[in-house]
Amino acid sequence: MKRRTLLASLPIFAFGAATLVLPGMATAQVAGMLRIRLNSDIRSTDPGINRDANTDYLMSHIVEGLVGFQDNADIAPMLAEKWDISEDGKTYTFTLRDGVTFHNGAPLTSAEVLFCWNRYMQADLGWRGLPEFNGENGLTVTIAAPDARTVIFTLSEPSSLFLVNLARIDCAQTGIYHPDSLGSDGKFVAPIGTGPFKMAKWERAQYIELEKFDAYAALSTPRSGLVGDKTPLVDRVRFMIVPEDSSAKTAVLAGDIDIIPDISTSDYTTLKSSAAVKIDVVESFSVAGFLFQTKDPLLGKPEMRQAIKLALDAPQIVDIISEGLSKANQSIVPPGSAFYSQVMAQPFERDLERARSLAKAAGYKGEVLPLLTTKHYPQLFDMAIMAQAMLAEAGILVDVQVLDWATLFDRYGSGNYQIATMTYSARLDPTLSYDMISGDKAEEPRKVWDNPEARKLLDQTKRETRHDERAKLFDQIETLFQKDQPMIPLYSGNRISARTPSIDGYASWPVGSPRAWGVTVKAGM
Repeated sequence: MKRRTLLASLPIFAFGAATLVLPGMATAQVAGMLRIRLNSDIRSTDPGINRDANTDYLMSHIVEGLVGFQDNADIAPMLAEKWDISEDGKTYTFTLRDGVTFHNGAPLTSAEVLFCWNRYMQADLGWRGLPEFNGENGLTVTIAAPDARTVIFTLSEPSSLFLVNLARIDCAQTGIYHPDSLGSDGKFVAPIGTGPFKMAKWERAQYIELEKFDAYAALSTPRSGLVGDKTPLVDRVRFMIVPEDSSAKTAVLAGDIDIIPDISTSDYTTLKSSAAVKIDVVESFSVAGFLFQTKDPLLGKPEMRQAIKLALDAPQIVDIISEGLSKANQSIVPPGSAFYSQVMAQPFERDLERARSLAKAAGYKGEVLPLLTTKHYPQLFDMAIMAQAMLAEAGILVDVQVLDWATLFDRYGSGNYQIATMTYSARLDPTLSYDMISGDKAEEPRKVWDNPEARKLLDQTKRETRHDERAKLFDQIETLFQKDQPMIPLYSGNRISARTPSIDGYASWPVGSPRAWGVTVKAGM
């Protein structure tokens, strides 16, 4: 059953003899410029508004929030020097860092924080984070600025996710920009932030170019996630719009792009042995695995779900689909999380005899179970094919049914499946990880796990702000999860980047967004 993808056996062709010319791309390295690939254009320059992932990635270089995520998804200061939480957990008092200036030279004060917050709270703008703070999702937040360096947020109830939601990348980290970012008519013009780079030029569908902010006030703490030392070391960064993966791969091999921040596992197999690039791999916070419909007469029995899990050689499946880059993980919480514990790190066990016994106890009589998957994400299809063979060894028969992604996602959303493969995007807090699968299936059919006790514990994690106490709650939830086994998480995947040898200081991180700060370009390479 052990096999590697066919791409691994294909030769690496030398592209040095030919030059791939893409729009806005110089055919040779330009001194002081770092060139990073984006697979599509950004949507706007208004932080957190009319956005997508690439827009968020770009904004992280221009604007900064009070706090941000570290590599392990813990929260750390950015524009805030510190914060204090009241005893009742409802008041957060932030002290702003001294000496921070905007790209226009104006100093950062609480007035700009207040300005941006009030604008974010305008319902007609459509800021991504609005429902988390305006009461729509339960929490209402008000703000005050008693002096130039103090900002006070008052919450309607304690919330462990308040700082997490402030730092969310899809909310532009609640980034602070100067009011001059807006024109006299109140419409957004361009972001004037505090980040290591400032906006220079946007050639739509070609590239976005940023300039080094010479007066950037860097932190002394090491770079981690989107916080710490973010000193810019190149004069310019050009984000190249290269939609096709094959074109991007050709370009980096030819030295026409410096960095591809996120490559596929299949491209990894063709690039890893090339001297023209260097590869960086880190484990991500995403999750891929098998879902069970627990309302199904057969799959609703824990014994049957456990039987299926025991029939799988999960470490082998993960080793194959990840090209040996990932390890199997049976928790919905990724190993990179600061809350990942020994309870979550329990290894998979394969026991075919016990699997047969549990399947029989569940009333399984050899019926063929449909296993839904898709080729849109090749790893999901491969997972299904390998599971089919492994389950057959335990006498459990499945029929792999291949659907297009849209249909599979619709079936997942309506709960119309018995077994299905699925992938979840990164959640940077365990509360969010468990919440994405937990709920009342009568109200939300897409929810996989309907356990009232687990939901009660999960609600406690949303109000508890102490790290150690939250960790204990997560371990209790994980114990219930492993007992119920409403799904089988397999692994968290990887973030893989490719860069030319001329680049120093670039590193991937679990979220995968490119980070141009702390990066240098060697001359003459």
